[in-house]
Parts: sequence; structure tokens; C-alpha cells
Amino acid sequence: MNLTRVLFGLSVAALLAGCTRRPTKLEIYDVVINHVTVVDVVTGQLRPNQVVTIARGKIVDVEPADQDSYAAKQYVNGNGRYLIPGLWDMHVHFRGGDSLAAANKNSLALYLAHGVTTVRDAGGDLTPSILQWRREMDAGLLVGPRIFTSGPKIDGPQAYWPGSLEVETPAQIGKALDSLRRLRVDYVKIYDSKISGEAYLNTISQAQRRGLKTTGHMPYSVTLGEAVARGLDATEHLYYVFKACSGKEDSLTALVRNSLQTPKPLGLFAVLPAVYNTYSPAAATRIFQLMAKRNTAAVPTLYIQKTLAELADNDHAQDSLRAYIAPRIQATYARRLASAQQQAPAARAFAKKLNAKFMSLVPLMQAAGVPLLAGSDSGPFNSFVYPGASLQEELLLLVEAGLTPVQALQAATVNGAKFMGATSRTATIAPGKDADLVLLTGNPLEDIVNIKKIDAVVSRGKAYPAPALASMLRAIKN
Repeated sequence: MNLTRVLFGLSVAALLAGCTRRPTKLEIYDVVINHVTVVDVVTGQLRPNQVVTIARGKIVDVEPADQDSYAAKQYVNGNGRYLIPGLWDMHVHFRGGDSLAAANKNSLALYLAHGVTTVRDAGGDLTPSILQWRREMDAGLLVGPRIFTSGPKIDGPQAYWPGSLEVETPAQIGKALDSLRRLRVDYVKIYDSKISGEAYLNTISQAQRRGLKTTGHMPYSVTLGEAVARGLDATEHLYYVFKACSGKEDSLTALVRNSLQTPKPLGLFAVLPAVYNTYSPAAATRIFQLMAKRNTAAVPTLYIQKTLAELADNDHAQDSLRAYIAPRIQATYARRLASAQQQAPAARAFAKKLNAKFMSLVPLMQAAGVPLLAGSDSGPFNSFVYPGASLQEELLLLVEAGLTPVQALQAATVNGAKFMGATSRTATIAPGKDADLVLLTGNPLEDIVNIKKIDAVVSRGKAYPAPALASMLRAIKN
């Protein structure tokens, strides 16, 4: 009897001690991940044997394990595993018109299954659908990554991509930007198929006055320095950074401008060989320093560059991920594939040489302090660049180019959140942050390929173990 009283007293004491440590009442968490190694993507440090508690879509606490007992609706074993923030793909596309809306929607599962919990849509013609998906995901009716979107692209008259807002005059630019602001887009994407240099720079200036971020392609009739000076927030791909690395940039820009009034205007691809042959380390240093000073980000998209450069050499017929791409989207791959197969051997060789040069720019930009954002350019019309998996491949290429694994992870987490103004609520593993996480069976700081070894994904505070992710993919398989 005395022993029973002693044990009861000890139990009460332990409960009171727990209450002292946790002033709130005993809580049943939505998710508990115990005995896990937390990867700090900001410092590059590992925090072993941690417990991460999650409730109502947020991280409640991160603390040493074995300090307490936890009740949870979902318990995830983190023993021997590594927890990173959910990955961000900062350049994707949802497009193809209403006939491809359902097929685009299916790709949401592919992103999540590959650890991508946030994407930045870089312009298309499915804005109403995207806004509807966001509402459904916020309500728990649809599973997929968080989406930032630019809405329709801004371009010039007779723009290449359907759904673009076509501008030429300052008044048209103002009207287009006002319409985007009414849509509550997250930033402005400018495209270069038809827009004039003057309209391009005016779009940046007017967007700045409205408090809107700008990013995109740019016509070769302006310099990157001019765009950065106007306030361009990011440049997509490396064609435009590369032109600014030419020792003859001003001459080449003038040549393009003068050609616009002739029957044969010069475009980007016509000028690229001259840019390559006039590359200047001094010019590269100047533009990288300017971009770093003005906090202008770059989205290298190395993987699509490599994929397209090798299209004619690689047979993608047996790609395992093709089974998860709707036939209507696969049909959009045909155009680029046919173009690649018709290329002359010299053009193919130059594309590969250009790809290697682009790779060499990445560590130079990183060293100069240019913010780097990881993006895949996946979506319809971009052949065999599969949602989710292509972002993983992008990180592998960033490391191959010369970044450390932690720098590559930063490009796919905290850098994206900083660009979108969301660091206060997401992209790191800390109390109060969004519970968007990826559990890996290998250390990504040791080998970046371990980002492919996914044991579970947490999205909006709900855990999806590997079997659940596999089931999610089976639901969209052709």
C-alpha cells in the first residue's frame, strides 16, 4: 500500500513538473516527429535527436527528444532521418488553356511527392484555375504545394504565349499592371517575345511605383544593367546575365536595336555566339557586383537548359515519370523535340558548350552575393522537365556547378521565401513557422542526392509517409 502511494505521488509530481514546463493544457498534436536530425539550412548545422511538434498547420516546438511524452494524431519516426524545410521551385508553369486545366492540376501531386511544398508560377493562361486551386488547398479540399503566381505575363503586341497582357504605351502598361494588382498577383512576370526595350523598362518602373516585384526574360535590345537600375527584382534563366558578361555588351545591344527596323531583326539566339566569344571576366564581375548591390536575384534553370541541349541525343520514351504526365501535356513536348532533332550538329554542339558556360557562372554569382533561386521551368511545352523531380535535378546541377549542398538547399528554401517576402512564416524549421517539411533517409549536407530519399512529406501540417505519396501518384497515373 505504501509503495502504491509513493508511485502515485511520483506520478502526480511528474505531471505537475510537466505542467510547469508546459503552462498550457495537455495537447494532442496533429503531427509529432521524434528522434530526428534537424537540418538548419541557414547555418548548415545539424541538430540531432530532436522532436518537432506540429498543430494547426504550424510548427509548435523544436526541442531535444526524450524530454517528455507526446500525444499525436500522426506520429512520424525520425530516428536515423533528416528533416529539411519543404523545397521551393521558383520557376514553374501552369498553362495550356482550359483544355489542359485538369492535367495541370494533376501535377500538384508530383510536386508534393518529390518534396516540393511551394512553387512560383511564372506566368500562363490558367490564372482563374490557379486561384481556385489555392482556395481548395487552403480549405483542405485539395493536396498540393503552396502557389505564388504572377498571373498573365506582360509582353508586347502579338505576344507568343496565349493569355499575355500586350503592352506598348505607358497607358497600356499602367492598365495591365492595375489589372494584375486587382487579381492580387504575387509579382509581375515580363516576357520578351514582342515587347520593346522601352516598354520593358517602363513596365519595371511603373511596377515599382505600385509596389509590385518584377522578374522575367528581357529583350536583347536593353542591357541587364539598365533593368537592374530600374529595379528589376530577378532575371529568369541565364541568357540575360550572360549577355551582360560580354565585353562588347553595349555594341551587341546597339546592333540588336538597329536590326529591329530591318526585315531581319536579330534575336537572342542569333546573338548568343557573339556573346560567347566576347565573354569578359571583368564584365562578369561588374554585373554580379551590381546585382548583389541591388539585391537582384537570378534563377539559373540549369536542368531545362541541359535537358533541351541533349534532347536530340536522349530517348525519353522510357522515362518512368512520363506515366504521370497526362497525354495532352505530353503532346505539347513534340514541338521542342522536333526542333531539336532538326538542329544542325554545330548548333547542338554550341548548345552543350553554352550549357557548360552557364554552369560556370553559378559559383561566381554565389561568391559575389547574387541571390540564387532554384527553379526548374517545368510545365506544359517544356519537354521532359517533370514536375518535382526536375527541381531535385536542379539542385544536383547547382552542386555540380560548384555550390555546396547547403548553398543549393538555401536556393530552394530560404532564398525563395526571402524573395517572396515570406521568411517570417516559412522555409526554416522553428516554432511558429509553416509546417512544410521533408523527411529524408540520408543527410543532404553530406550528399545532395539524398534529397531524393524521401521518407515523408509534411504539407500544411499534415504528414504524408512514403506509402501515402506513392498512393497519391497512383491516383494520377495514366
